[in-house]
Amino acid sequence: MEKILRRTWAEIDLDALAYNYRKLRRQMGPGAGFLGVVKADAYGHGAVPISKKLEELGAEYLAVSNLEEAEELRHHGVELPLLLLGYTPADMTEMLIDNRVTQDVPSLEAARDYSAAAKVCGKTLKVHLKLDTGMGRLGFQCDEGSFDRSLAEILEAMRLPNLDWEGVFMHFCVADEPDNPEARSFTRLQYQRFVHMVEEVERGANMRFRLHHCCNSGGLMYYPEFAWDMCRPGVVLYGTEPMSRDFGLKPVMTLKTAVGPVKTYPPDTSVSYGRTYFTDRERRIGVLPVGYADGLQRCLSNRWEMMTQDGPARICGRVCMDMCMVDLTDLPNVGTGDEVEVFGPNNPIERMAEMAGTITYELTCCISKRVPRVYLENGRIVGRDLRLQL
Repeated sequence: MEKILRRTWAEIDLDALAYNYRKLRRQMGPGAGFLGVVKADAYGHGAVPISKKLEELGAEYLAVSNLEEAEELRHHGVELPLLLLGYTPADMTEMLIDNRVTQDVPSLEAARDYSAAAKVCGKTLKVHLKLDTGMGRLGFQCDEGSFDRSLAEILEAMRLPNLDWEGVFMHFCVADEPDNPEARSFTRLQYQRFVHMVEEVERGANMRFRLHHCCNSGGLMYYPEFAWDMCRPGVVLYGTEPMSRDFGLKPVMTLKTAVGPVKTYPPDTSVSYGRTYFTDRERRIGVLPVGYADGLQRCLSNRWEMMTQDGPARICGRVCMDMCMVDLTDLPNVGTGDEVEVFGPNNPIERMAEMAGTITYELTCCISKRVPRVYLENGRIVGRDLRLQL
């Protein structure tokens, strides 16, 4: 690894991404398109290189969360259709159109605003109808008490000019809990609500959407029969979360660092802020140049174990902004300059997430811009991304 990458770096395995893509493609069946979710900088993996790889592999669509993410992809030559999954102010409608971005429409008010803005600029905005079948977030409500009102509003929205209603979609909220009977029941209820509303909308509007999609990661993994004609794999694409391991998917990101200075301390010596750790005997302590400003959660202080060439090394004391300390007493062959795996194939991020009381993709999203991403394919470095403006 080059010197600029020998502090702390994230290795992104494009072969693992391709493996996951092909396995997910088989899971969704031959009739469904592949919409790769690359929002939040592809969950911290790097939206541009991930998007280009998915484009190369044959994905039909990508999803982002805001216009700025879409502009980044277009600026770097990504040509796949882009679905924007979040809110966009109506005064940015022409920018959506000019960047060939498909906007979700979650309400009649939003439809009116987008229609009016598109009409002013004399253009047509491609849109997907967003249905709320139980997520309780964006979308026309499809529960039994709201169904008739929402249907009337949707049909009114679809009569508005300058909107091209390409697709319709929803989002499962507990599809990733297959062992929970209540979650299974609610997931099926969500799907039934989706089917019912789509049927009534298409009948009332005398049309058929070109794309129907409801399967997010959990839906695709555990309910592939709900695939319709497009699926939206997100976190499973990157091989994190227990369901990824259940289906034999591979982690795409490995976070690494290198051992810095190593010192030996006598018994009863405190280490790091707050004096939360004291040596119980003579201890050999190594400093690692990775801290919470890099994305290593402070709540892992005194708990998480880094993986060295000779085994695990537990964090001693509080994680600092730029570094942390680990116990190397029983690892005499590990010294300055040696590579350490913060999380990855040999030190699962799922265990880190459980210890931190969070989800794996919060951890990958938190890997900061000062951590270089190194892209690997066929065992070779094929790309580097240093986010700092040098």
